[in-house]
Amino acid sequence: MVADPPPAPPALPLEAEEFLTWLLAERGRSPNTLAAYRRDLRAYCGWLAEQAMPLDGVAEHDINRYVAHLRNLGRAPSSVARALVAVRALHRFLAEEGHREGDPAAVVEVPRVPRGLPKALTETEVEQLLAQVAGDEPPARRDRAILEVLYGTGVRISELVGLSLGDLDLEGGLMRVYGKGAKERVVPLGRFARAALEAWLGEGGRERLLPQRWSRRTDADAVFLNQRGARLSRQGAWGIVRRYGAAAGLGARLTPHVLRHSCATHMLDHGADIRAVQELLGHASLSTTQVYTLVSTERLRAVYESAHPRARLEARD
Repeated sequence: MVADPPPAPPALPLEAEEFLTWLLAERGRSPNTLAAYRRDLRAYCGWLAEQAMPLDGVAEHDINRYVAHLRNLGRAPSSVARALVAVRALHRFLAEEGHREGDPAAVVEVPRVPRGLPKALTETEVEQLLAQVAGDEPPARRDRAILEVLYGTGVRISELVGLSLGDLDLEGGLMRVYGKGAKERVVPLGRFARAALEAWLGEGGRERLLPQRWSRRTDADAVFLNQRGARLSRQGAWGIVRRYGAAAGLGARLTPHVLRHSCATHMLDHGADIRAVQELLGHASLSTTQVYTLVSTERLRAVYESAHPRARLEARD
């Protein structure tokens, strides 16, 4: 007996679809951001339908009820906050475009989310992770390059898999990446990341994974390929990182973002200026960088002891 296919997700109201189109065309939001907005708005509009509440009839207390509904479901504060950001943006758009009078979400406060940071790897743990990549076969060369670039440059996983051959200047030690909102920045490649890329792109590396026929024209320019010769997906790169993390005994601790966080933390530990780290990570706001790169207690103590005139005075007899 063939199982029934899962029900299709409910269609969004036309006004919500118009809002998502506006985010794409006018604000340049990424596909991942649009997908997250769509999920949150489907849940919101589905709840409104259960309440027999039309989108243009929503009042402030209805949005507060929805927030309470999400909390009752046991959603994490970050999930509730993200959902409310999508709801507020939708209602602001509807008011500004004349789909309804007034914005019922204008004074609804987004719940505060406790700041949480992934624990950065130690430098020894990074060395142990990189040591897990053994051999000189094309997949090993690729995986070594992925880990070295993620840790060596702090790029996001989406930026890594989006790299094209024309984005690399190995001779100059530079790499062009496209971050959130398609913002372009150029980041330096350290000698280990550059050497790993040269090995992957050199003879016996990437060329051995080339397909007889490209399934998509854009795959031909991809820096990182999967075993079938297509551009490596975000999920595929995640799997590679997690596999070597498990081999190094890091378990679920290791994610691509932990490598990004470790890159920034280790740079600060060795005296990098936070604004340089901000530029490297592609953060529009310095406050975002400060959240990602809290200075370690060890570095704070070392700076204090080296800089304060009374920190290391010898006790007198």
